[in-house]
Amino acid sequence: MLAPSFQEEVDRYHQAVPEITRGNPAPIKELYSRLDDVTLANPFGGIARGWAQVEARLDQAARQFRDGEMLGFDTVTSYTARDTAYLLETEHFRARLDSAATTEEFALRVTSIFRREEGYWKLVHRHADPAARPQSRRSLTQPPA
Repeated sequence: MLAPSFQEEVDRYHQAVPEITRGNPAPIKELYSRLDDVTLANPFGGIARGWAQVEARLDQAARQFRDGEMLGFDTVTSYTARDTAYLLETEHFRARLDSAATTEEFALRVTSIFRREEGYWKLVHRHADPAARPQSRRSLTQPPA
């Protein structure tokens, strides 16, 4: 069986990402490398390094969301080299955060880096933050809410 192309892996990634907004981190976990250099910087803050921390942070993020619905991915750019690739996108979705009564719409600026391991593309870094739209200078100096 042939290893999936990078585009096929992106398609799997696009199917996995919305699952976390439904409280299910398993599909995105399947895409991650298990090596010690993997990282995750999600919108809830902090940086996880190494599979154990990344896995725990994915579980934590999934517990924050309910009733998620993906509204779309806007791909800004992607690049593929021999053994590395990256993807820069804006993700648009709707979900309930924590115990909120209603869903809200979110847009995240997301950079994802993949590495070829044993012929397969594996996610090694994901950085997602709510700065999908231009921010004021003031947002740099205000403490998080």
